[in-house]
Amino acid sequence: MVLHHERGQAVDLARETATWLIEAGHEVRLPVPDAELAGLPEHGCPDGSLGQGVDLALSLGGDGTMLRTVDLVADDGVPILGVNIGQLGYLTDVDPDDVRSAVSRFLSGQGALERRMLLAVTVERQGQDPVEHLAFNEAVLEKTPMGHTVRLAVEVDGEFFTTYAADGLIVATPTGSTAYSFSARGPIVAPTHRAQLLTPVSPHMLFDRTLVLEPDARLRLTVCGHRTATLSVDGRNLGELEEGDAISCTAAARSAHLVTFEPRDFLQILKTKFGLSDR
Repeated sequence: MVLHHERGQAVDLARETATWLIEAGHEVRLPVPDAELAGLPEHGCPDGSLGQGVDLALSLGGDGTMLRTVDLVADDGVPILGVNIGQLGYLTDVDPDDVRSAVSRFLSGQGALERRMLLAVTVERQGQDPVEHLAFNEAVLEKTPMGHTVRLAVEVDGEFFTTYAADGLIVATPTGSTAYSFSARGPIVAPTHRAQLLTPVSPHMLFDRTLVLEPDARLRLTVCGHRTATLSVDGRNLGELEEGDAISCTAAARSAHLVTFEPRDFLQILKTKFGLSDR
């Protein structure tokens, strides 16, 4: 179980659900900080082994908690059940009162898995070995706080496309099309689609549209000039990249698996989120 640290309902629900599962003979694991917060320190587990051999991951919070859960368990192919604690999210599927029923149904073989594309983001810093990260929503290279625009050279499958002068560039998955990319006027893409979205943030150039590219295309973004760029992956700040440093993005070999019990009505979620009335 992974829980939202600032929502008391998530902490209480984690404690209650853990007690119920343990009494039923199941093993329960939480990240160490989550276990401490929930008063379950004996069930804390290091992040690196959290998903090994696990049947189900429960994300207790909102979309941000779901991003964290995916980061922790996607490498191990663990199905994830999102429990909505707070505002309506795009990723959470179950209300808190229905957690026991949903877990029981899943363990009895009910439900389906919805596959979502992940990005493999390789960070290439000069003089260092490349490091790969998984992104569920997006990878972002943008100007440093209070900084000027950055210059980012873009290659697609080894061919130079153009150099952007902008506040930043977003490489998003379809799931991430309703996150930062959307706020930068990118398109909304059905979340089970497979594609990469390259969206500029406040570009200082005439070309200001999102590119929708093949999922297996290899995008390379290189920092040009003396201005550094800040890298974040699903909201996790990974530091600054300097001139000549780059990131490469492509569809990851593995996907995120979200547990659903009814077909997820993405358009209805959009209508609810944006207050779109029936006509």
